[in-house]
Amino acid sequence: MAEKIIGIDLGTTNSEVAVVENGQVTVIDITPGHPILPSFVGLADDGSILVGEPAKNQYVLYPERTVKSIKRRMGSADRVELGDQSYTPQEISAIILRRLKAIAEAHLGEPVHKAVITVPAYFSDAQRQATREAGEIAGLEVARIINEPTAAALSYEANHQGHKKVLVYDLGGGTFDVSVVGIEDNVVEVLASHGNNHLGGDDFDAKIVDHLVAHLQAQGADPTASRRAMARINRAAETAKIALSDQPYVRIEEEYLLERDGTPVNLVLELARHDYEEMIAGYIDETLEAVHIALKGAELTVSDLDEVLLVGGATRTPIITERLENDLDLEVRAEVNPDLCVATGAAIQAGMLAGESVSAVLVDITPYTFGTSAVHELNGMPYPFYYVPLIHKNTPIPVTKSEVFYTMHDNQKAVNVHVYQGEDQDALNNIELGQFTVENLSKVPSGNPIILQFALDLNGIMQVSAREKNTGLEKSIRIDNVLARFAEGELQTARERVDALFADVEAGDAARRVGPAGATDHQLTAQARALVEKAERLLDQASDDDREDLINLIEQIKDALAGENFTALREPMAELSDLLFYLES
Repeated sequence: MAEKIIGIDLGTTNSEVAVVENGQVTVIDITPGHPILPSFVGLADDGSILVGEPAKNQYVLYPERTVKSIKRRMGSADRVELGDQSYTPQEISAIILRRLKAIAEAHLGEPVHKAVITVPAYFSDAQRQATREAGEIAGLEVARIINEPTAAALSYEANHQGHKKVLVYDLGGGTFDVSVVGIEDNVVEVLASHGNNHLGGDDFDAKIVDHLVAHLQAQGADPTASRRAMARINRAAETAKIALSDQPYVRIEEEYLLERDGTPVNLVLELARHDYEEMIAGYIDETLEAVHIALKGAELTVSDLDEVLLVGGATRTPIITERLENDLDLEVRAEVNPDLCVATGAAIQAGMLAGESVSAVLVDITPYTFGTSAVHELNGMPYPFYYVPLIHKNTPIPVTKSEVFYTMHDNQKAVNVHVYQGEDQDALNNIELGQFTVENLSKVPSGNPIILQFALDLNGIMQVSAREKNTGLEKSIRIDNVLARFAEGELQTARERVDALFADVEAGDAARRVGPAGATDHQLTAQARALVEKAERLLDQASDDDREDLINLIEQIKDALAGENFTALREPMAELSDLLFYLES
């Protein structure tokens, strides 16, 4: 049996270890259910070594005997103090690597001697050599050092055939870098990189910390002189940041944070996602500038990119996906856990070196987008059924997402909540899964916030709830099997398609005949939608001329459907049916 080679993501803020087992990648838990090891090393009161969460927990209180972010010093001649001793960056990194090695050995039940370790694409030869030395100090033969964007691309594209250009946007706790990567079959090459190794989620936390400190100072209490108070504020800020990835508001509460004139001071504050996103807007602007610098370095334009991959826990902040998609006009992929995809890619490379057959990474995702409707501008006009996605397709499940909406009128008594599946900006062109009404709302001016939450589990069961923020008044609906039930569209539409097929057969016509004279308007609509869906699936395979014809016919059919002009449907449907028959034959 071949010797196992582990994959390690030695990160600035967090580190992970993974291994290929039975052809699949396992990211190994550090503690049960938690595969992330904070990249902190410290000494306890008794002088014993602390690695990971225990070291992180004591950092603010005892910085003189705790080291963090050692990765930033790799390749330098610096030494860091830890208690009454000084250590090289390689030695501190080796302590983290040795802990990960021991965790892997406990998981596998056998000794581990070799590892693939990842480094940023911008790391110099000296920094890479220092990483290799750290591995050797930890008792590991470093089988290969690979670039983090290469590892990330492998985790998404382990079995990719053909070629594509990929942008890897990596925003971790302490560093940011963006790389343009070329993938040719199974070869991954970094074409250009840019970034800032002093920008990350920690800076996002710091903005919230400043906000909380300013709030307390406005009340006459200054926590900055108290290490213990600041430790709690830092922890509360990080928790709030994480919560705001999925919720529109978070309530921050820290009781008895400090004393003022013998009286306890409590921190109680609500933070809105919108306000948090404004705090970090400058940082996001900087990352987008780096994207274009990297593209220029690779001598590519946005139109040359095939996709964007997200790496690093800080990319969970929704505004990042929104800004990237608006800036690049590309759908962002985040179906692989952004915290773990570099370790996953390292393990894939390690498995390949060990001669193992490695399958693509399997994740449970939703193949559909789910959302609701609200009043918004569509085609230059206010429209009451504008589609607002809450859970985007390719999102890992289980998942819970919340968004805030506001009442339109003073003293509005009720809100109607519609739940849709689909991608169209016009919610009415998507599939309605259910609806409900929240009644007896407070008699208040317009702008009353209503928090809508979508929760989708592994079994395809969706719980949708709407809650009046100020009172807690709530109503919900449960929708079963949203992932399986609608694989071919809404049930009634599917029935009508089958009915239409049999109607054609019974009429003695060819399978490609469209719109029998006796068909009802509902049947024609079902047939037209089925044809359009089929045509859209074939667009990428068609030649330029055929694609243009397909698009024209699709638009004619959609226009006729929108205007409920069923007479105008027949001719383009017949032409589209003939064209599809030709393309498929």
